[in-house]
Amino acid sequence: MRIDKFLKNSRIIKRRTSAKQACDAGRVLINGSQAKPGTDVNEGDIIEIIYGDKTMKIVVKELMDHVPKNKAETMYKIVK
Repeated sequence: MRIDKFLKNSRIIKRRTSAKQACDAGRVLINGSQAKPGTDVNEGDIIEIIYGDKTMKIVVKELMDHVPKNKAETMYKIVK
């Protein structure tokens, strides 16, 4: 699954275009490497998202294409 789609489906970022912009700006890292919007995400990957001076670090637990709102948080675990 593409990183921009994962961020939208998991509701970490509300819109896919916003997720794409965050990737293009270099604010999204997968396993320590800068991610492009089309970079593939796999279960077990560590994603870092930089919001201003804060960093959110998550581990991908599950990949799902169609996610109900109440199940979105099962896709990841917040590490930091």
